[in-house]
Amino acid sequence: MASQFAEPGPIAEHKVGRCFLCGGTASELMAAGYDYEIQTCSNKWQFLRCIDIECGLARLDPRPETSALGVIYPHDYYAYRMGKISTFALKAKEWLDRQKFAGILRYGCKPRRYLDIGCGDGRYLRMVETLCGLAKVDLYGVELDSRAVSGLEAQGYRAICSRVEDCGQHLEAGSFDLITIFNVIEHVVDPVALIKDMHAWLAPGGLVAIETPDTSALDARLFAEGLWGGYHFPRHWTLFTRESLRRAAEDAGLEVVAFAGQTGHSFWMYSLHHWLKYGSRGDGLSARGAAPWLAACFDPLDKWGLPMLVFFTILDMVRRACGLRTSSQLLIARKKCD
Repeated sequence: MASQFAEPGPIAEHKVGRCFLCGGTASELMAAGYDYEIQTCSNKWQFLRCIDIECGLARLDPRPETSALGVIYPHDYYAYRMGKISTFALKAKEWLDRQKFAGILRYGCKPRRYLDIGCGDGRYLRMVETLCGLAKVDLYGVELDSRAVSGLEAQGYRAICSRVEDCGQHLEAGSFDLITIFNVIEHVVDPVALIKDMHAWLAPGGLVAIETPDTSALDARLFAEGLWGGYHFPRHWTLFTRESLRRAAEDAGLEVVAFAGQTGHSFWMYSLHHWLKYGSRGDGLSARGAAPWLAACFDPLDKWGLPMLVFFTILDMVRRACGLRTSSQLLIARKKCD
């Protein structure tokens, strides 16, 4: 993905200092790296992993100040321009998403009101509208980008322009039968607090589906020192294992009903993209890798990346069918009935 910043400079940082799941302060260095994908800043970032063996949650520490969100999430960020990727890739993603929703809805009744947190351009709102026959007034989306929200409001959806952490004032407790948060919870200030909020917003028996990177996956281990695409420096702030995600859901009062692996093709591709362009050490944003000219073939949003996107999608589908963990995990949990 090309950057709109020719020579990025540093941005303000915020020290975190503690684990959101267990509250501990003792940690170890997990990985370090730069904003390899968009090059919005020159800071070197690090993930710290809680050393409590019953926790293992990883946090970006320090992380960007919230005042820098407009810098690290430019208007051409991929979530806002999904319609610009190839028709074939869009159709394939739509098919995968339908399979995902079919698996989620198997654990609950047809929803009467739906909330998608981090709704982007609203593709999941449109999908649930079609699959479940909901009216647009019962389809809610939370999104930070004002342009995306304006577009959804013009279409009649209940779109809320807000940081996820501040959207509670717009949402009624106990009012949603289905909440989805796909590849968003790793971006928020306190994901553990957000899971508790989602529990409050759910109606009794309602479902929440959380998709997020899995740091125990094969590609995460292969590129563990800093080049793994799942790090997504500096936009991913918290990373889970399956065990830590389960603990966070159960601590919030949710009943975990299923885990499912999802295709992590973009994590595979960006890992190889970073290795080819920046080198095995990834020390800085200068193109010093073995084959920077080949890196575009591993960019999921580049036209030359389509063959690799297909390959890694199929690879993860096969690995999932064999019972192996993929780098994207989906937790499905239910709010207990009174």
